[in-house]
Amino acid sequence: MSHASLDTVDNAAKTPDVEQPWKELGLKEDEYARVREILGRRPTGAELAMYSVMWSEHCSYKSSKVHLRQFGAKVPKNDAMLVGIGENAGVVDVGEGYAVTFKVESHNHPSYVEPYQGAATGVGGIVRDIIAMGARPVAVVDPLRMGAADHPDTKRVLPGVVAGIGGYGNSLGLPNIGGELVFDACYQGNPLVNAGAIGVMRHEDIHLAKASGSGNKIILYGARTGGDGIGGASILASETFDATKPSKRPAVQVGDPFQEKLLIECTLEAFAEKLVVGIQDLGAAGLSCATSELASNGSGGMRVELDDVPLRDSTLSPEEILMSESQERMCAVVEEAKVERFLAICEKWDVIATVVGEVTDGDRLEIFWHGEKIVDVDPRTVAHEGPVYERPYARPDWQDALQADDAARLPRPADAQELRAQVLKLVSSPNQASKAWVTDQYDRFVQGNTVLAQPEDTGMVRINEETGLGVALANDGNGRFAKLDPYTGAQLALAEAYRNVAASGARPLAVSDCLNFGSPEDPAVMWQFAEAVRGIADGCLQLGTPVTGGNVSLYNQTGEAAIHPTPVVSVLGVIDDVARRTPMAFAEDGQLLYLLGDTREEFGGSAWSQAIHDHLGGLPPAVDLDREKLLGEILVSASRDGMIDAAHDLSDGGLIQAVTESCLRGGNGARLIVPDGLDAFTFLFSESAGRAVVSVPRSEEMRFTDMCKVRGLPATRIGVVDGDVIEVQGEFTLPLEELRSVHEGAIPALFA
Repeated sequence: MSHASLDTVDNAAKTPDVEQPWKELGLKEDEYARVREILGRRPTGAELAMYSVMWSEHCSYKSSKVHLRQFGAKVPKNDAMLVGIGENAGVVDVGEGYAVTFKVESHNHPSYVEPYQGAATGVGGIVRDIIAMGARPVAVVDPLRMGAADHPDTKRVLPGVVAGIGGYGNSLGLPNIGGELVFDACYQGNPLVNAGAIGVMRHEDIHLAKASGSGNKIILYGARTGGDGIGGASILASETFDATKPSKRPAVQVGDPFQEKLLIECTLEAFAEKLVVGIQDLGAAGLSCATSELASNGSGGMRVELDDVPLRDSTLSPEEILMSESQERMCAVVEEAKVERFLAICEKWDVIATVVGEVTDGDRLEIFWHGEKIVDVDPRTVAHEGPVYERPYARPDWQDALQADDAARLPRPADAQELRAQVLKLVSSPNQASKAWVTDQYDRFVQGNTVLAQPEDTGMVRINEETGLGVALANDGNGRFAKLDPYTGAQLALAEAYRNVAASGARPLAVSDCLNFGSPEDPAVMWQFAEAVRGIADGCLQLGTPVTGGNVSLYNQTGEAAIHPTPVVSVLGVIDDVARRTPMAFAEDGQLLYLLGDTREEFGGSAWSQAIHDHLGGLPPAVDLDREKLLGEILVSASRDGMIDAAHDLSDGGLIQAVTESCLRGGNGARLIVPDGLDAFTFLFSESAGRAVVSVPRSEEMRFTDMCKVRGLPATRIGVVDGDVIEVQGEFTLPLEELRSVHEGAIPALFA
């Protein structure tokens, strides 16, 4: 943009009738009118760019805010909560003076457009959120949802996404300890790439995103600003995909993990020397977000000289500089006396750093270009006072018919031979098969602190070598359950993640979530969203686990076809000594197998109904959160006191899936006996919640069963670890080698 045609604040006041591209930038007509009302004039081009990205669905949560308030209103903070909703990531106290920050975010739309860079920059972005809190990142996770496993486009998207996650995370030297991979045709045009990270710090090292102290300098450091990702995550994730609108598929950001590694070390060294007053990473909405959020959260105003921003492309207009989502950039607020030292640390790590502005006495965010003022706004109106929509929502008219189409009526195996065949078909189906083809592309053990990683129930890392203190993280979600009943489905995701953490021996402590849904402009989708949020809030209240933060991803929809409602819930747990963790492998012959919890005829949305009949209908399993809490307490106590040697939660695929995974993991078979009152089919395939299978040393049997009896948890002896086959007495025998061949061969056959 030439100097002569620069759209300054003065010019905007004098030319109220200039046509502006508010619609192309994703603003609605009434939103544009509101911007004019706030400013008392039309916005400049630069101001319009800032409001459009910051008021996008992705950045402002304008359709979801009214429902998300329940997380603050309903769910009490426990003593462990140090930083809650509203910051870059939540922070909890895990003991011994350590604090842990964790969060999961979506990078769904960019990953469909450009799978490698979309997924890679998703990892980079979540890691910067963790650094911005003052923590050293110690691990990443990646819950994924893809289209049908045999669809040609899945062969384009999945390998690219996996290579992007591995390429970025492995280069950063961060272990990938957990996640999921689910295939379903509903994700065909809208795959879900959710990326999570965990970071560790001392209590006194927590940093927040605020610009305070008049005269303090604003330093932009990291990569140069380029034209990649302009309006990328922010606008791309605020629209449904529509092939007729190429403008809705803007450039996907490009990542450089080696630059990010330098950024991590440089930032942590600056933190260690107490050089930073406030800090913000540059992710979605780039410099627009960093400047407005820092100023809005602080006690003064801010003046920024946009000419001083280091560029990769000298032709960028000020609007493009403000909207660019170039990766590996951070913004720090530094006292004037410490600027020299901060810049010296950046130089040491070969990180470009530039003073681009300062904190002012006023309450305005002012941005200058070529000496002319192009932005003059109240930063709160950009960052925190955007539109709030109470979108209409209504239970869809097809919900009753879906729930009435009961999976219990599907044909069941006629004899033992058919039962055996269905077990093989289930464990080799894409969703139940081994995901080693994916996880083997990730480094799970770099840094040497990983004690549990995929395919275990939870990822676990040691954070103190002296004491063995560790944290565990599990991510779970089941879009099929949520489609049948979003309230119950969301609670089942919470319950499963809680159960997975407890099964490893860690005590569940706090929750984060990533809520993936279709278009909020569809009342049926908004109903699903409202119900899921209500379910998680009510569930966290009952379990006593606070929600520390999260992410909402809407518009996961192509035309009229929305994805299944997919709330992904992450539960963080703490374990006093990782040496006492419980793995899932049945590792010792002669140990006794116990089924904990109640098994009922619950097949709605089950893996069996999908793998055998390609059916979705009925009601999901019932949720009993008091039972989940009791089961969790017993699993943690039994682990701590050495009463169990292995544990595996029962979820997708029921008992036979869990036993197959534990047998293959440990290289030992199992002889199973169908308990009285159950038929073999229900025993093997039911997906009743609140259950786990454990292996108990014979010397501990009485102590373990007494504990379960006193606490009122059903514990049924169902067999013994033995041999090299899985035998269901009176029904069939399956050699482990046959199971291993079909379980581990399915995904490579599709993608290798």
